Amino acid sequence: MTQFNESELTEAVIKSFDNTPNPRAKFLLQELVKSLHDYVSKTNLTFEEWDYAIDFLTRTGHKCTDTRQEFILLSDVLGVSMLVDAVNHRDREGATETTVLGPFYVGEHTVTPHGADISPHNLTGEKMFVQSCVMDINGKPLAGVPVDVWHADDDGLYDSQKPNYDSVGASGRARFITDADGRFTFRTILPCSYPIPTDGPVGEMIVKTNRHPMRPAHVHFLVNAKGHEPLITHVFISGDKYLDSDVVFGVKDELVAKVEKRSDAATPDGKEVAAPWHLMTYEFHLKPGGGLAPKPLGVKAEEPA
Repeated sequence: MTQFNESELTEAVIKSFDNTPNPRAKFLLQELVKSLHDYVSKTNLTFEEWDYAIDFLTRTGHKCTDTRQEFILLSDVLGVSMLVDAVNHRDREGATETTVLGPFYVGEHTVTPHGADISPHNLTGEKMFVQSCVMDINGKPLAGVPVDVWHADDDGLYDSQKPNYDSVGASGRARFITDADGRFTFRTILPCSYPIPTDGPVGEMIVKTNRHPMRPAHVHFLVNAKGHEPLITHVFISGDKYLDSDVVFGVKDELVAKVEKRSDAATPDGKEVAAPWHLMTYEFHLKPGGGLAPKPLGVKAEEPA
């Protein structure tokens, strides 16, 4: 008879999943058991520590809403999100580097005309003009490609974090469709570095472990072209002091863009603008393939556009 003690318990639990019909699910569950049991044994986990862990995860779940995913934030700050991203994008030769989706993507955005200003007029911050192009890995422009864009406001908050989000609507987020030359442009404000939310259990962990909660300034992009792998990435602002210590480990050298401070009286599309303003230029190169762009939890996946 099996003795459910420290020496035999792990094998018994692993064996309990032997009849799992799905081979991949069986493998994942059995490997999870091995890792969890190994962690408990190696650390000599106490009852108090185990109770705290259960409470921490419970509070993490309670903090989740339709517009905030605390579990994604936990995954981000533990480096798990970037590790999952890395093992699923090992071959990027010729293609733009990927990074984490983040917890503030809220689903497909409203299609917006090129050159539109996606920041509210009463928003503080210096203006920025973004000009970009979507191409395949051989440099051929890709037309008709939906590109979702989102970033934090000058106060370091995304629109979905604000209490009036449902009534006021989107700010700092939009969808653009590339033109015949694969290009799209928009106006917004220059992003700033900002802290992740620290009012929940994840923030509590960051504070108690003496880690800073800061992310370097960036703009999120989700590019979803038919016949190509979806691209989820950030474009970071060069010179930001947190580039080497991003709390979610999302920075890659290729994703850092030099943003020029300009004093011209007009942006590249000929529209007048008050100086100073900033110019971001970036090209995206997509890898051939297929698949679906990730959706926030609770949103049903659809076919790629």
